[in-house]
Order: sequence, then C-alpha cells, then structure tokens
Amino acid sequence: MTRSRNLLVALLFLAPAILAILGLRLWPALVAVHESLLAPRATSYSFENYLYIFGDPIFRQSVVTTLVFAIVVNPLQIAIALGLAVLMNNRLPMTGFWRTLVLLPVAIPASVSAVVWSTALRPDGLANALLGLVGIGPQPFLTSPEQALACIILITSWIGVGYWMTILIAGLQDIPASLYEAARIDGANGWQRFRHVTLPQLRRPLTFVLVADTVANFLVFAPVQILTRGGPQRSTNLIMNEIYTRAFVSGDRASASAATVVLVLLMLLIVSLQFRMMGGKGER
Repeated sequence: MTRSRNLLVALLFLAPAILAILGLRLWPALVAVHESLLAPRATSYSFENYLYIFGDPIFRQSVVTTLVFAIVVNPLQIAIALGLAVLMNNRLPMTGFWRTLVLLPVAIPASVSAVVWSTALRPDGLANALLGLVGIGPQPFLTSPEQALACIILITSWIGVGYWMTILIAGLQDIPASLYEAARIDGANGWQRFRHVTLPQLRRPLTFVLVADTVANFLVFAPVQILTRGGPQRSTNLIMNEIYTRAFVSGDRASASAATVVLVLLMLLIVSLQFRMMGGKGER
C-alpha cells in the first residue's frame, strides 16, 4: 500500500513535466510526421513532399550551409569553452568576476544579442571603427555572402561558449587531485597531464557538451532571422530559417513539415555518430 502511494505521489509531481513533453514535444512531432507524409489534396501517405524538397536547390543549399556551419561552429565553441574552463579552473585573481563576464551572454536573450551585434557590425558600427584603428578598411560583414556566415558563427559562439564553459568547469572540479599528483611524480609535464589525465576524465562532460552543442547549433534561428533572414544570396539560410520561410512566409506547411523531419533525422544521425566516437569509459 505504501509503495503504491509513493508511486502515485511521484506521478503527481511528474505530471506537469510529462504533460509538457507530450503536448509540446511528442504531439507536434507526430503532427509534423503526419503532414510530411500527406501530399496536397491527397488522402493517402506518400513521400511526395520529401521528393519535392530534395528536388528544390534552395533546400539542398540550406542543408549544405547548415552542415558547413555545424562543422565549423561546434569544434570552435567546444575548443574555446574547454580552454576557458581550464583557465578559469585555476586560481586566478578575480576568477568569479571573469567567470561571470564570460557567462553573461548566456543570460541575455538571443534576440537581444542579435540586435546588439547588428549595431556593432553595421558599416559605421563599432567593429569597423576598431578595425580602422589598426589600419584595416571597412568590412561589409552581414551584407557580404563571404562574411555573413562567419558573423553568425561569431555571434552564436559569443552566446553559447559561456554555458559550455560552466559545464566543463564542473567536470574539471570533479577530477581527483590525486591523479594529477601521480602524473607529476611520474614526470608528466602540463600538456601530458592535460592529454592523459584531464581529457580522459572529462569524457562524459565533453560528450554532453558535444551533443548538446550540436543540437543547439542545428536549431539556430533568431540570429539568422533578425540579422540576415537567410541572406545575402542565401549564404546564411540554415535549415531552421528555411523551415520558417516555407511554413510562415510561403504557407507550405507540408514541405516545412518534411524539412523538419529531415532536420531531426540529420541531428539524430550526427548525434549517434558522436556517441559512437565518444564511446568508451573515462578512467575513474
């Protein structure tokens, strides 16, 4: 009787989260799959919408752009976050202040960050003013097909690095100091300690950061929509922006649903490869 009562109490506490997952995650996902398989003016399921989007060069370009974006931004963010975590984990003067400063962009909504950066990256903005001080001429930044995607990478990294740094700092603080002492006794230098002690012990936090960062970057939308709307010349047209354009600008919910399913499957494929790559157990 007591066990049943405890189970009922646990279910009551979990009910809001379960309802939120069902209503905000699973149900929309099922609707998207349903609409993606239902061709216009048809009553039976087919892959017509998928054939349509993959036959569209604009969608194919958005997939390529998203993959290029992810290949560049994920290692960049993780490398910077790991470097900052190692630095901030040491006893530096005013460590708390520097951690807060790096983490501050995480607390700012992405839309606000995008507006701030749009001001800084204007032709007459702060970025060009600083470049002018070192003798570099004005740059087009967000209006250039060659530079716009790099600007989006910069902005998303500025927003996300602090969060990943915090998780990695927690992982670093969980590593037993005795392992470093043993490595020092064996004559290992700083790089050897980092390679053979820190990285293996950080396997689990790094796996989480890698997977979560990948998913977050595949879902980047606000900076693109606010700053470039996928331009110029579709150089920043990531899949999320393409889905938004199809669903809410063109009114083509069927192809938008198909694109959403493709995005999810692509994320699942890459995440599964990452888990396989990071498989294995760190030594504890």
